[in-house]
Amino acid sequence: MVLNKKLIMAIAVILTIVLFASGCTDKETEQPQVTLTVSAAASLTEAFTAMEEEFETENPDIDVVFNFAASGTLRSQIESGAPIDVFASAAQDQMDMLASRGFIYNDTREDFVENSLVLIVPKDNEFGITGMESLQRPEVKNIAIGNPETVPAGKYAKESMTNAGIWNSVSGKMLMGENVKQVLVYVERGEVDAGFVFGTDASPAKSGTIEVVTSVPVSTPITYPIAVVSSTSHREESQLFIDFVTGERGKSILEQYGFSIPNNG
Repeated sequence: MVLNKKLIMAIAVILTIVLFASGCTDKETEQPQVTLTVSAAASLTEAFTAMEEEFETENPDIDVVFNFAASGTLRSQIESGAPIDVFASAAQDQMDMLASRGFIYNDTREDFVENSLVLIVPKDNEFGITGMESLQRPEVKNIAIGNPETVPAGKYAKESMTNAGIWNSVSGKMLMGENVKQVLVYVERGEVDAGFVFGTDASPAKSGTIEVVTSVPVSTPITYPIAVVSSTSHREESQLFIDFVTGERGKSILEQYGFSIPNNG
């Protein structure tokens, strides 16, 4: 009987050691999940968010975290050393600034979508605004645009109004938004008489709140570049995300949200 107890105890000890060793081995061999931080223009919010689950399903070891804001703000964050892995800009000049100072891997840069600029008004359009010329009317008091210094949509809007010869007469009416989404909210709430946003931003507006008056001509095509940030510790995983965005599935999702795919030859 004594021998049996000793034998049972010995077996229990051996099993405990084996289970402990097995657990340690599993933990040692298990690959830690990589967190990938993607800074993207605010106008990409809906499309990129829609990609997240599918990308992470295909790449279970990668957790994507998005940082959406004005392209100029995101560029400044990267220059200040923010831990960003991928940058997707709504304007070429913001990416050019980073490229000129070595903040991105130039060989990963790719133009992946195109957009349009539109003039929107609150649904009732009480002043009968039909185009940019209408913005000069004295009864039109407030016009929302993104800050041209940091928001590409605002920069394009200012250029268009300048080219149309109306900027000087309407510049005093401008309410500057921190990003294109904020401009949309101003118009949705009826806090302004008109606003300039990207075409893709008008589509997800709250039902019955806005009206697209016209497409606004731009002198420079609105093309979005994407690239891996050179300070990343996850270059391979960052490239996987870009490959997904620029691949067939990513293109399909982007088109669903109103973007056009450029012909890159």
